[in-house]
Amino acid sequence: MQATIDDLKTMLRTVNLHNAAEQIEELLNVALNKSISYEKFLEGLMQCEINGREEKRFERRLKHASFPEYKILDEFDLNEQPSLSKRQFNQLKELSWIEQGYNLILLGPTGVGKTMLSIGLGIHAINSGYKVHFTTMNDLVYTLKTQDVLRTSRARYKRIIESDLVIIDDLMFMAMEKHEANLFFQLINKLYGQTSIIITSNKSPEDWGELLGDPAITTAILDRIVHKCEVLNLDGDSYRLKHRQTIFGKN
Repeated sequence: MQATIDDLKTMLRTVNLHNAAEQIEELLNVALNKSISYEKFLEGLMQCEINGREEKRFERRLKHASFPEYKILDEFDLNEQPSLSKRQFNQLKELSWIEQGYNLILLGPTGVGKTMLSIGLGIHAINSGYKVHFTTMNDLVYTLKTQDVLRTSRARYKRIIESDLVIIDDLMFMAMEKHEANLFFQLINKLYGQTSIIITSNKSPEDWGELLGDPAITTAILDRIVHKCEVLNLDGDSYRLKHRQTIFGKN
């Protein structure tokens, strides 16, 4: 007895080919209308399954990354940021620095695109198959302080240490207590040599000691971060102020 479309869908779902099951009817119609060979039909069916799984994998990784917004590199306007050359930008897009275990420190005042660039690089890395996690420094300190008592913090900490790239936004935004600085050092030490880090800050590394409070911890943290690191100084006017929206419109 010839199998119906519903039978084929059930069989495909039984062997966990759910994406193929969703598309098989359309692919069969195309194959019949265009006289596609069995081999080409099967190739198209399997490619449909692969594409569906890759899309779901991307969505899962994007969710776990915890980005505050979705910004891709194509949205980053190099004309607004003259301190970053097109050659440097393209080198960052190649992501070879992740494979080589390099860190990035993005320095500059508020509004020059540090966070946007870091998010764009993070999403680009996810598209390339890397695990990425984004956190503000404030949220990171909270996670480190509560991971022993909160399940959500333990889960987030696990995602951080299992990532290929960790983005820490607004480092040194506020002063840290010695206990917090020590927890931060322990994390950096754990990530050292196995995970690339992007740090955004409006304070240069020379000033971090004032906010960390402990010269020994500051030296130890800097030693691990800057061992293999590229520092980019972004300048210019605040993009948000330059392109601010107003309820009154332009005069």
